[in-house]
Amino acid sequence: MATLDQKSPNVLLQNLCCKITGKSEADVALQFQYAVRVIGSNYAPTIERDEFLVSEKIKKELLKQRREADAALFSELHRKLQTQGVLKHRWSILYLLLSLCEDPRKPSNRVPVCSYGALLAQGLPRDVHSTTFYYARPQSLPLSYPERSATAHNSSMATSGIGSMGAFTINGPGPTPPSLLTGPGPQAVGESMRGSHLAWTLPVSSSPSGAAAAPRPPSGPSSSPAPRLPQRPRRDGDGSAEIGEAALVRDILYVFQGIDGKFIKMCSPENCYKIDSKVPLCKSLRDTSSRLAELGWLHNKIRKYTDSHSLDRAFGLVGQSFCAALHQELKEYYRLLSVLHAQLQVEDDQGVNMSVDNSLTLKRLLVWTYDPKIRLKTLAALVDYCQGRKGGELASAVHAYEKTGDPHMRALIQHILGLVSNPILNFLYRWIYDGELEDTYHEFFVASDPAVKTDRLWHDKYSLRKSMIPSFITMDQARKVLLIGKSINFLHQVCHDRTPPGKIMPASKSTDSPKDAVLFTDLEGAFQSKIDAAYFETSKYLLDVLNKNYQLLEHLQAMRRYLLLGQGDFIRHLMDLLKPELVRAATTLYQHNLTGILETAVRATNAQFDSPEILKRLDVRLLEVSPGDTGWDVFSLDYHVEGPIATVFTRECMSHYLRVFNFLWRAKRMEYILTDIWKGQMCNSKLLKSMPELSGVLHQCHLLASEMVHFIHQMQYYVTFEVLECSWDELWNKVLQAQDLDHIIAAHDVFLDTIISRCLLDVNNRSLLNQLRAVFDQIIEFQNAQDTLYRSALEELQLRIQFEDKKRQREEMGEWGVTAEQEAEENRRVQEFKDTIPKMCSQLRLLTHFYQGIVQEFLRLLMTCSDESLQFLSFRLDFNEHYKARDPRLRPSLGATRGRRSSNI
Repeated sequence: MATLDQKSPNVLLQNLCCKITGKSEADVALQFQYAVRVIGSNYAPTIERDEFLVSEKIKKELLKQRREADAALFSELHRKLQTQGVLKHRWSILYLLLSLCEDPRKPSNRVPVCSYGALLAQGLPRDVHSTTFYYARPQSLPLSYPERSATAHNSSMATSGIGSMGAFTINGPGPTPPSLLTGPGPQAVGESMRGSHLAWTLPVSSSPSGAAAAPRPPSGPSSSPAPRLPQRPRRDGDGSAEIGEAALVRDILYVFQGIDGKFIKMCSPENCYKIDSKVPLCKSLRDTSSRLAELGWLHNKIRKYTDSHSLDRAFGLVGQSFCAALHQELKEYYRLLSVLHAQLQVEDDQGVNMSVDNSLTLKRLLVWTYDPKIRLKTLAALVDYCQGRKGGELASAVHAYEKTGDPHMRALIQHILGLVSNPILNFLYRWIYDGELEDTYHEFFVASDPAVKTDRLWHDKYSLRKSMIPSFITMDQARKVLLIGKSINFLHQVCHDRTPPGKIMPASKSTDSPKDAVLFTDLEGAFQSKIDAAYFETSKYLLDVLNKNYQLLEHLQAMRRYLLLGQGDFIRHLMDLLKPELVRAATTLYQHNLTGILETAVRATNAQFDSPEILKRLDVRLLEVSPGDTGWDVFSLDYHVEGPIATVFTRECMSHYLRVFNFLWRAKRMEYILTDIWKGQMCNSKLLKSMPELSGVLHQCHLLASEMVHFIHQMQYYVTFEVLECSWDELWNKVLQAQDLDHIIAAHDVFLDTIISRCLLDVNNRSLLNQLRAVFDQIIEFQNAQDTLYRSALEELQLRIQFEDKKRQREEMGEWGVTAEQEAEENRRVQEFKDTIPKMCSQLRLLTHFYQGIVQEFLRLLMTCSDESLQFLSFRLDFNEHYKARDPRLRPSLGATRGRRSSNI
């Protein structure tokens, strides 16, 4: 070693052979030739090609043997070697030294130093972690040896016809051929190879055509000539006119690894391996070689995919599992290549003593690689289909390839799918049992938005990433998975419930076993049972917490009673108390005064028996004031919601409640106004009997008031019973049957949407709402007109009564009741009042005309609605066809509508 830099590599190698075997230079010619071939070969062990790592291993080995001085000397010599350019392959030399320096007394999986043949096979892949290669024997292939019965039962690709050679076992190198240890011996070779036949015998396409003598290293004059062995044809071509099959076999084995051979090279434009057209070769060998070379192209495609994604962290855990599955399949493929290389090496070592029936041929390679080629084709197609995919989308792509009629390929895809699904299964178990979501690379189908605040956790924080839902998981299952983890986080963060998840539902540990991942694809089996159990337990616990600790159902009923005017006595009394305040201008109102009136109304009605938790949330709210608004236009009740119940009663929902309340409040006010109008008519009708000139105008008032009362009563019936009560009953039944919080939220949203639509508050019914508001305005105008009429009539009546009283008093005093002047003044005043009556009548007629026109337009719009409940409302509003007789436009529409109704019946 001290003079390593002063000798040529050949001399060093020859000296090593002599020292190890204990023979002279002339006697180690064959061993020297073999050593040169090993060092110059392209074979490499599986350890990393790092010169520094190999040197460190050598030093560690020396230190283990307590040879510190030798380790220091080796380090110094290695440093000097690095400064000189004598050796081009220092890593190979160091690795050879590492193999030689192993302690022979230590049990190891390395072969003995004397087993030169094992040096090549030592670094080949040995570990088996992949699925079994199922080898299907072609039906046309006959069996002709007794060994077939044994090999036919072995379905592994690596042992189908190759493991019986006796040269190398499936788990590593076997004993070195005797010819490499003790020199050539035909009888010894024959004994060692006896029984090492192929599993199936195929005719050899080309037989050996000559032998070449083994080269001899230079020796001194006193050395005796080394014995010569007849050799097989050279496998790299001998310059003859036509390339032999042996050379093609060597090239094919290189191509199987993705390495260009001497005659078969990668053609970049066509993206395939091709034989140079200038190479002299028969058509059959060229075709067979091309078919075999396709295996190398498939290997390159898969290897390129794994190499480009294995170190890409953005590819995610699912992608890394997919690459690991492909690596396992490639390892199994490499095991086959290792056995083929070993057989090729044995043939090179045995020379012509190797039986032709046991040699590697293109046709035998074609048979042995038939099943691996199908597997690699499947994997290559799968790789193409999975390009650009990751996470659940990648699992869906793998699952799509499971639908095949070939049971072996289906088993392969199922194995890969199990490995790929395993990270998703771990994601899922942590989510449904702990509520934790650690999805760094966005692979899971549940997405989280960290920017969302706690009050919007249920609605916005978690969502389904639909592109990442595996195809073997249904949308219903994905929704349940989302709800389970969302419920756990809602309990912890919003409800502040510290109950451990293990007490909410039986915990299940996540697993790293692909067998459990297979359950992932069993939609009706164990996976479905786990999801259902976690879903029902978590959702039931969450609803119990909301109902018991936060009175969700009680708050829902409070919305119905107060904001939807369900508490009739309270609403009526509140209107009576608020009337003096609300008739004033909106700018003169004070919220604290109205709040005091609200509390008074609560104490005076059955509302006082409600829970204090509900009553403290009831409040007064003043809307934005517009010019000319009165208190009736801006007053509204409000209900404060916070905490977990705000998840159901969101801001959008409360705005809907506010709109419905304003509509119902205004309709209730119209009923209140018409009640006052009816009271005024009943009270004043007897008083004004003494004024017969008012009979016509009062009769007109009664008719118009009756029309308005009928309209408002029908509208109130429709809103109260057909809209609110029916929708509320449907909502309550759905809430009691709800299995999760989403069901309650969805039912509540449908309830609000229904009453918004049927109360004419949506965009589609805006024209109807405008007409209805116009009707309400006409009712207010009528109230003002009637109040003016009664005020003037009562003033005139009071003056007439006073005149008669004065007249009677004077007659009792013995004087004339009235003078001519007083009587003339009285007659003039009475005549002036009578002159105002036609004006009042015309005003009422005009008001009636406007009112009836608005109602007729409202009816016409109702009959054109798609909602049948609104169409039926038009029938009730014009039950006696009063408006139909006045407006011809209503006649065909009403007839057509009734025709449709009768046909439906």
